[in-house]
Amino acid sequence: MTDTSYRIQGATGAWEVVIGLEVHAQVTSNAKLFSGSATKFGAEPNTQVSLVDAAMPGMLPVPNAECIRQAVRTGMAIDAQINSWSRFDRKNYFYADLPQGYQISQLYHPIVGEGAVDIAPDPKAPEATKRIGVERIHIEQDAGKLMHDQHPTRSYVDLNRSGVALMEIVSRPDMRSPAEAGAYLRKLRAILRYVGSCDGNMEEGSMRADVNVSVRKPGEELGTRTETKNVNSVRFVMAVVEQEAKRQVEVLEDGGRIVQETRLYDPDRNETRSMRSKEDAHDYRYFPDPDLLPLVLEDDFLADCRASLPEMPDAKRKRYEALGISPYQADVLTAEVEAARWFDALLDTGAKPAAAANWTTSELFGALNRLGRGIDDSPVGPSQAAELLSLIADGTLSSSLAKQVFEVMLETGEGASAIVEARGLKQTSDTGAIERVIADVMAKNPGQLEQYRGGKVALFGFFVGQTMKAMGGKANPTVVNALVRKALGEA
Repeated sequence: MTDTSYRIQGATGAWEVVIGLEVHAQVTSNAKLFSGSATKFGAEPNTQVSLVDAAMPGMLPVPNAECIRQAVRTGMAIDAQINSWSRFDRKNYFYADLPQGYQISQLYHPIVGEGAVDIAPDPKAPEATKRIGVERIHIEQDAGKLMHDQHPTRSYVDLNRSGVALMEIVSRPDMRSPAEAGAYLRKLRAILRYVGSCDGNMEEGSMRADVNVSVRKPGEELGTRTETKNVNSVRFVMAVVEQEAKRQVEVLEDGGRIVQETRLYDPDRNETRSMRSKEDAHDYRYFPDPDLLPLVLEDDFLADCRASLPEMPDAKRKRYEALGISPYQADVLTAEVEAARWFDALLDTGAKPAAAANWTTSELFGALNRLGRGIDDSPVGPSQAAELLSLIADGTLSSSLAKQVFEVMLETGEGASAIVEARGLKQTSDTGAIERVIADVMAKNPGQLEQYRGGKVALFGFFVGQTMKAMGGKANPTVVNALVRKALGEA
């Protein structure tokens, strides 16, 4: 499918937006790409820097096999071509946070070739998918970080990030709306987190996107694109697409032209601003790195990488749907790897899939959202949830009683059965006791009874509700409905 609904309306008609993303994902590894320095986030400045990272004379890079492995596994997860022969290149430029005077990257022979990511732009219709092409994934080293104080001429350099391994995942310009760009970034982040090759923490900078945007009249050639750098949230990526597309349309309709340039996004003003003219590959004087041999991946290594992959989100979603779980719920349950693991553990207890999905996506996720907690920090584990669901299934608890028990579980961490016994919350199906309560309800409400006899059948729900209220919500609703119907029929 193609999103043809999103258009920028200008004075000269509708404009189509064309979007491509270059996502930089920090590789999950305890050491940097070419040195043994640590990669822990939040360390004191310049405490995780080796002689290689600082570009001391004579220090030679040595590739980190784990970083190579993670990049290969990521490529396999999106069904991409894995290049058994690849090579590192030097990207030459000067900046204060780049002590070598060049960045080691892969321009000409990346480790991963073409692949694809399937997205569902509309969360309410997860079955309506679109395929976004991925052009390549290459490995490169990160630069350091500049920090500026209030003094107008003073900056500080922190080299802790210098040499940290990055995967640059380059999409094709296949997206046509902010929703598609957001869906692609969310799906890619989910895949990386399932694989374990990146933690996807955009707030800490371990995943960020360069957003390429151009506009054109539908059916025309691609327009000139701009690149907005280092956008660090899905919401901001969508905002960049919307604002930059509108800006370009205004420029073109005013008779101007779009300049190929690098821009930045200001979230406070919700606007993009020009940084510098966009460089081309020849500006960086790429050439093969003479200190590094080509990467040659053996068949056994590739087989081990493939065998280590977990079940991917799309495969897991299809498995859930085959168990009778709705497409929407399956999509919600597989969006985050931690939630999927939790739900798989619940299914392993023998819980009925559809009932478990209903309860998890409504009751559990709602409670966690209210408490501001994640699934890994849930006070109720899969085995406790299974116990509660079994009490609902066997009729011990009604839905209203189950909610009461669940609230106690959230507060105390106690098991459902223990709470039911200690607090007397067991549902009753005692027909004699229920019939006595129904008779009392009807005796106290003669007016409503007379109206029901006169044809106001909607009052049936009134008698059921009053009976349930009188019994403290402990009566079996199915039994109550049957007995109320019987009593009204007799009346």
